[in-house]
Amino acid sequence: MSCYFLDSSAFLKLFVQEAGTDAIIRLMESTEDNRKLISAGTLLEVYAVLKRRERAGAISHEDSEAARSILRVEVARMVQQPLNPAVLEAARQLLDHYELRSGDALQLGSAVVAREMFQGLEITFVSASPHMLEVARAEHFHTMDPTATAAHQP
Repeated sequence: MSCYFLDSSAFLKLFVQEAGTDAIIRLMESTEDNRKLISAGTLLEVYAVLKRRERAGAISHEDSEAARSILRVEVARMVQQPLNPAVLEAARQLLDHYELRSGDALQLGSAVVAREMFQGLEITFVSASPHMLEVARAEHFHTMDPTATAAHQP
């Protein structure tokens, strides 16, 4: 059985139409809720992106508000990896080995801890960031880039 861990760059595509949105929608529709994983911090990251785009005039207030409402519903359907001490330690270790922003380290650290908790399940790390996909592959994750819709083996 496989699960999908969506980082913020992938999860955002459910709420903003952009390259990869169709692939993420297909993935979400074809995957049971208990096999869709995110970091508990993803809600805040995506919320911030929506507000930032609204303030910049890239999306209307009404569209941003609608997207934020849907965001809350979608997050509630996902398995959320809490930002606990194990995730913080995994993120710190990732920072020791890779050039990552703190938010990216928390995303990947959450995936690492989730993989440890759900031993026996294959977790595919889903991201629209080439750098995050590269680091995830280095950490022995299967990966998926929704903008390319191709999975890569570790």
